[in-house]
Amino acid sequence: MNRATQLSPLRNTTKMEDAASLATEQAKHFGIDTDSDFGQALVSLATTLYTANHHTHDLWAITLDGLNDLDRNDRIAWFNAKRFLSFQLAKILDNLQNPMRATYKSIATKNGHFAAKGAYPIFDNVAAIFSAAPVITRTATYLFACTEWVEDAFNGREPLHEIYSRLLNPTSIALANHIVDIEAGDMADQYLAWNFNSGMAAIDGLLSHLLGREDIVLASRNIYGGSYQLLQDWYRKSSNLDVAIEWVDGYDAATFAKAMDATADKYADRIKAGRKIYIYLESPCNPHGFVLDVAGISRAAHERDWSIMVDTTVGTPFLHPVLKRSDHMERPDFVIHSYTKELAGSGSTTAGVVIGRNEDMFIPKGDSVTCKTPSGKQREVSWNNTLFWNVYYIKGAFLDADKAFEVLNGMKTFELRVLQKAINTLSLARIFSLHPDINVSCPALPESPNYPLMQSQMRLGLPASLFTIDMEGKADRQPIDQSSFKQFFDMLEPAIGMQVSLGQTNTVALCPAMTTHSELSSAALADAGIKPTTLRIAVGLEDPRAFIAHMQRAAEMTIDVKHPGFSDLFPSADKIDDIYRKTYLDVQQRFVEHLPNYATLIQ
Repeated sequence: MNRATQLSPLRNTTKMEDAASLATEQAKHFGIDTDSDFGQALVSLATTLYTANHHTHDLWAITLDGLNDLDRNDRIAWFNAKRFLSFQLAKILDNLQNPMRATYKSIATKNGHFAAKGAYPIFDNVAAIFSAAPVITRTATYLFACTEWVEDAFNGREPLHEIYSRLLNPTSIALANHIVDIEAGDMADQYLAWNFNSGMAAIDGLLSHLLGREDIVLASRNIYGGSYQLLQDWYRKSSNLDVAIEWVDGYDAATFAKAMDATADKYADRIKAGRKIYIYLESPCNPHGFVLDVAGISRAAHERDWSIMVDTTVGTPFLHPVLKRSDHMERPDFVIHSYTKELAGSGSTTAGVVIGRNEDMFIPKGDSVTCKTPSGKQREVSWNNTLFWNVYYIKGAFLDADKAFEVLNGMKTFELRVLQKAINTLSLARIFSLHPDINVSCPALPESPNYPLMQSQMRLGLPASLFTIDMEGKADRQPIDQSSFKQFFDMLEPAIGMQVSLGQTNTVALCPAMTTHSELSSAALADAGIKPTTLRIAVGLEDPRAFIAHMQRAAEMTIDVKHPGFSDLFPSADKIDDIYRKTYLDVQQRFVEHLPNYATLIQ
C-alpha cells in the first residue's frame, strides 16, 4: 500500500499524494468546511498525521536495515525511544476523546433507548493499549473506520481492522505472535501462527488444508489416539477423502526414508494422477515419550519436495525446538501444539495452534508470492492456497479471547515447569527400572533404543514428562494378572490423578488401551507397544518420591495378594533418595551451564 495514502479514507481511489492535499480531501469527504475554524484545525492535524506516518515508515525501514549491526546499548536506546513514541501517539488519541465524546453526546444521548447502544468503545479503550498483560478482548465484532478500509480488511490488507472475533481477536493474535517468537527464536519473522479451539481442531484444520482426495499420508506409528482415529477413521474413509494412510514403525531418518520410497512405489498410480504424499509425525510421541529424528526425517521429506507436519506438544518449544535449526531442510513445514498441555499448564482450558512459514499461512486476497522450497526450488503460492483463506477464514474452530489469555498466562512459567518435570521424569524412570517386575519404556534410560535420538534431538538431552510402564513380565518373571492390576490402578488416587490429559501441574496416569488409544484394534495396540497393563504416566510437579511411596503402599494392598513380595522389590528408601538428589542436581547443573554467560548477555 502507498505509504502516502495509507491513512486516507479514500486510500484506494484518491489521486492525491501530498499530506496537505490528502488532509483537505479527507475533511471534504466527511462534509467539513475547510475554511471554518474546525475545518482548519482538522486539516492541520490530519496533515501532521500523514507526515508522521511517512516518518514512521522511515523509522521502520531504518530499524529493519540496521538492527542486526547495533550493539546492545543502541538496541536499548532504539527500543525505548520508539516505546515512548507509542505513548505520545496514544496521548494524542486520548486528547481527541473529549471533544469526540462531547459531539457524540449531542447526537446520541437524546435517544429514548440510549442505554441499548452501550458505551462507545473508543472513548475509554486507549489506556488499555498499555495494560501490562494483553487485554481480554471480549467482542464478537469491531468498529470500522470507513468503507475502503473495510474493503481492505476483508481482503487481508488492513491488519488494524479485525473483521470478526471468529477470525481474529487481539488477545488471540498476541498469543499467536508469542508462540512464534518462542518456537522460532531469531527466525520468527519467517513464520506465522493461527490459533484453534483445541489441539485436535488444530490438527484437523491443518490436515483439511493440505489433504485432497486420494492423497497419501505417511505417519509415525506412535501418535495420540485422537490423531490416529482422525486419520484412520475419517480421512481414510472412502466416502470422505479416501486418503491412503501408511504407518511407520521406527524413529530414525533411515527408517522413514525407506518407508517414503516404498510408499512412493506403492502409490505410483495416485502420484502420477497428481496426488501428493505428506508426512505426519508426533515427537516426543504418545504414550511412550519416544523421540523421532525430526531434523533427519524433515531433510528426507524435503529432498523429495514433500511437506512434513510435526506435533511437538509433548516436547514443547523448550525441550524440542524444531524450528530453530539453522538448516531449512531440517525444519518441518508445519508445527502443531496443543496449548492445553504443558504450555497452558493448568489443565483448565483447551486450545491449539498451527505454525508455518509466512507464505503458507497468509497472503492478501488476490495476491501470490514466489518463494523457495527448503530444497531451494522456486514455487509460487496463491492467496487461496494459504491456511488462512483455505481453512481458517471459513471454519469455526477459533480460539476465543478468554482462552487465549489463559494460555498466555500459563506460558509465563512453562519453561520452569518443564525443567522440573524433566527432573521428576528421570527420577521416576530410574527408580521404576530397578524393580524386576516393572518394564519401563522411557527414552531417558541408556538401555532404551530411543536413548541416542533423545540425546541428539532434545535440549540438554532431557526427556519429555511422559513415559510408560507395564507389568507384563520379562525373562523368567511372570506378568501381573489383570484383576490385580486393575485393583492396583484404582488405588493410585489421590497421589496421582486418574485423568486422560497430560501436561498439568499434577501427575496423571491412565491405561492407554482402555482410554486414549481404545479406538485402536488389538493388532494396532500391539504394533504401538501398548499392552493391557501399560500405564501412561504424565509427570507433574510433585515430589516424585511421594508417588513411589503411594504406589508401593497400593501394591501391598492389591498386587501382593496374588504376587507376594511385589511391593518389597522397590529400591530401598536410601536408594530412592539418592537417585532423586543426584538427578535434581545433575539436571540443574546442565541447565545452568547451558545458559548464555554474562559476557554474551551484555553484548
